[in-house]
Amino acid sequence: MRTRLRTKAAVLAVAAFAMAAFTAAPAQAAGGGNNDPSCRPSAAHPRPVVFLHGLGATSYEDLNFLQSAVAAKGYCTFSSTYGAYPEFPVVGGLRPIADSAGEIKQFIGQVLTETGASQVDLVGHSEGGFQSLYVTKTQGIADDIGAVVAIAPPTHGTTFAGLTKLAYLLGQGGRDAVGKALQTLGCPACDDLITDGSAVQTLTSGPIAQAGVRYTVITSRFDELVTPTHTAFVREPGVVNEYVQDTCPFDPVGHIGEAYDLNVWNLVTNALDPAHATKFFCTAGSPG
Repeated sequence: MRTRLRTKAAVLAVAAFAMAAFTAAPAQAAGGGNNDPSCRPSAAHPRPVVFLHGLGATSYEDLNFLQSAVAAKGYCTFSSTYGAYPEFPVVGGLRPIADSAGEIKQFIGQVLTETGASQVDLVGHSEGGFQSLYVTKTQGIADDIGAVVAIAPPTHGTTFAGLTKLAYLLGQGGRDAVGKALQTLGCPACDDLITDGSAVQTLTSGPIAQAGVRYTVITSRFDELVTPTHTAFVREPGVVNEYVQDTCPFDPVGHIGEAYDLNVWNLVTNALDPAHATKFFCTAGSPG
């Protein structure tokens, strides 16, 4: 338990430092917003960005630092906790993948209505990365999606043990809250995301990438939960698949740390706006 807490504390410390460095760039865009329904997309950033958290996390944990940093660059950004049971609202992503996909679809519609935008971009981590691919393919809203940036998605499945470990490390209520939720109500999403799980079969049956959507999949060679690491990738025409280490070879970042890693953040923002992609100074992320 102490080791897990130290791991999480270290990752959060790295995240705080990374966000300060990431948002301190001299050429920031004006405007932007973080879960602000009055935010209006700009000419520079015409699509709001919807962030999708991982298993056991919430809208205010996992991708919250990255979301705030992207908002500071002038984007309208939004997030919502999906897949939580009413009895355990601080533990997201546990309900069946298809149920959560319906929630996410509704949230995307809400964002489009509030902002007046015609499309959103999706950025997801882990289960959220899987959902960014799954929702776009299965919910009949591909025309509403401009770009998908999936960070370490278990595209072709993973192990239940790995997903449970991730939930224990990321749960807002701590290990006890996540453990109690799993014991009381279970984790249908875990069953959906194992290799050959129902959601994995649905996603990988036929093409994953949808016409008109720009896809980027980012993962680490040292990801210890989605293994083999190349199974995160979508090997289809037009999809950009990249390891963090292709750009930053000495970054040891692992699965959890990918949500908080400064190098990943820069790769994400470059993927959101490839026409204005910039070179950046690599830092060392958190292993594990």
